Amino acid sequence: MFVLHKMATSPSSSLCSFSLFLSKPSSLPLLKPPLLSLHSPPLKRFISTASELQHDTQARRRTLLGSSYTKTSPLLSLSTAAIATESATVSHIDAAENEETEKLVLPTNDSSEKLLRIRHTCAHVMAMAVQKLYPEAKVTIGPWIENGFYYDFDMDPLTDKDLKRIKKEMDRIIGRNLPLAREDVSRDEAQRRIMAVNEPYKMEILESIKEDPITIYHIGDEWWDLCAGPHVESTGNINRKAVELESVAGAYWRGDEKKPMLQRIYGTAWENEDQLKAYLHFKEEAKRRDHRRLGQDLDLFSIQDEAGGGLVFWHPKGAVIRHIIEDSWKKTHIEHGYDLLYTPHVAKADLWKISGHLDFYRENMFDQMKIEDEQYQLRPMNCPYHILVYKRKLNSYRDFPIRVAELGTVYRYELSGSLHGLFRVRGFTQDDAHIFCLEDQIKDEIRGVLDLTEEILLQFGFRRYEVNLSTRPEKSVGDDDIWEKATSALRDALDDKGWSFQIDEGGGAFYGPKIDLKIEDALGRKWQCSTIQVDFNLPQRFDVTYVDSNTEKKRPIMIHRAVLGSLERFFGVLIEHYAGDFPLWLSPVQVRILPVTDTQLEYCKEVISKLKGNGIRAEVCQGERLPKLIRNAEKQKIPLMAVVGPKEAETETVTIRSRFSGEVGTIEIDDFISRIKSAIERRTSL
Repeated sequence: MFVLHKMATSPSSSLCSFSLFLSKPSSLPLLKPPLLSLHSPPLKRFISTASELQHDTQARRRTLLGSSYTKTSPLLSLSTAAIATESATVSHIDAAENEETEKLVLPTNDSSEKLLRIRHTCAHVMAMAVQKLYPEAKVTIGPWIENGFYYDFDMDPLTDKDLKRIKKEMDRIIGRNLPLAREDVSRDEAQRRIMAVNEPYKMEILESIKEDPITIYHIGDEWWDLCAGPHVESTGNINRKAVELESVAGAYWRGDEKKPMLQRIYGTAWENEDQLKAYLHFKEEAKRRDHRRLGQDLDLFSIQDEAGGGLVFWHPKGAVIRHIIEDSWKKTHIEHGYDLLYTPHVAKADLWKISGHLDFYRENMFDQMKIEDEQYQLRPMNCPYHILVYKRKLNSYRDFPIRVAELGTVYRYELSGSLHGLFRVRGFTQDDAHIFCLEDQIKDEIRGVLDLTEEILLQFGFRRYEVNLSTRPEKSVGDDDIWEKATSALRDALDDKGWSFQIDEGGGAFYGPKIDLKIEDALGRKWQCSTIQVDFNLPQRFDVTYVDSNTEKKRPIMIHRAVLGSLERFFGVLIEHYAGDFPLWLSPVQVRILPVTDTQLEYCKEVISKLKGNGIRAEVCQGERLPKLIRNAEKQKIPLMAVVGPKEAETETVTIRSRFSGEVGTIEIDDFISRIKSAIERRTSL
């Protein structure tokens, strides 16, 4: 997708003045911590929190704080398979599941100012505790974040034992009920005080603050920090039993690997103990579902140090799932009138000059390579290639709409410290598509994309979405009339679809309005996957035209869109959504044959041959006692186990155990095959 704009950021009055220097945000979802409901295995389902409705300024705030940039709002599955609705208190309920669940709605920074103040003050209390215990430590920045707070220190590396000492000192500070007081001082006075305590990072922060006066917050008369607030009235307003220090990690100052490595301490804070317990339970479940661990345990993918960070190796089992995703994606797109493309991974640097990437996106692009005295560039986007395909011939208005799609691999430079499993990589395959159409076709084309998006996402079990319509930002290209027409078309398409949505005023790209769709996983987390963007910029840069009914050349409307986002990231989401327990139709190995003894191996081979002949993914596992074979199959999350002993071999049957529904019984091979094929077709378990 063509995303060519720089986000302008400025500190909010509610932010610490030193929150300006964090590295760019992770693409991870917000860990919204609900209390899990007790549904039947194998998937423990979670009821989501009431979550904040966030405006673009709040999204930018999280960007500054280095946290997740995803927006969140509760969703309900109602009249359609996936419909987004707003509610401040309603939990997520699948209308197809008539189950009662116990739930605890946890507050968020946006829904509870009290919680935000607690977390912000905890960051200050932690910094005060660190400097009491380690006087040589230099302080830098300490904001609140989605689930708590952190603070960065220039000091020797910390251990878990150190965190316990720091937490005890925090408890003492909280127990003293010290007041927090704001003080406004002149720039010169702030500079004098910073020099007096020898805090070089604070001096650098002070230089970046443009507003006067300078605000300082004191904890009692013992410690102070540059800060714009807000805070609780006193440390006694914090429940020390609802605060926990979680981890310590390295973080470069200002996110620059050429600057000093700092010690970042992460903590979480809540209003009461019950909230903390619910969050920690949720966190453990998220850890259990971590795609990086499951990817290794289930042998799905790896990232090899010898090859370089952020470059994904799809192992055979992972490749099977990718093949299923790609085949389904291609089939659906062809049915919806798209032509499929394959385009090169590199191009002359001049192409990226025309597109504007070299001017506005260079920092995210790999270095150029020289080939026969010309500069070439690995592609960071697919859009210019699709435009070149469009321009290979003169197009008439009668040809519209023209829809082209590609599973195109792109390469983007990411700092090694920002890489994260499949969620942030340096090479990934986008499910990219572009539509060229007339102005009066925008609504119908957008509606078609919404239908296609729903169809694909439902195939993989995602039926709860959050939808946002982002409108014209302050700086943009294109005239008022076309912006109004395009925005109205997007709004009308959403209304026509029957989906509720939030308006993100001014949150569009500089080149056009857009629709962003976030899917909700089994933990209630939101993942940005699908996006639909109208573009007034690239057609002008590449002089894209068509011949109208008066034989005059006109410029068409260009629509960028992606459904899955990238195959790598979507695969990571799938792994965590299912906790590696893929449904039968998607599982890389659907059946594992388990012989009781080697005597049954010949019959097992016959069974395997029949299963594979019917398109069923099956394998034989031997060499261990049966109980261990079963345990190993359970660990590998194999949906179906077929046990073969002397009786089964004699009667040409198998004894089936389903991971999802337990013992199935002893059945004939042909019946087994028929039932598997039926379950795969219906996308259910056996």
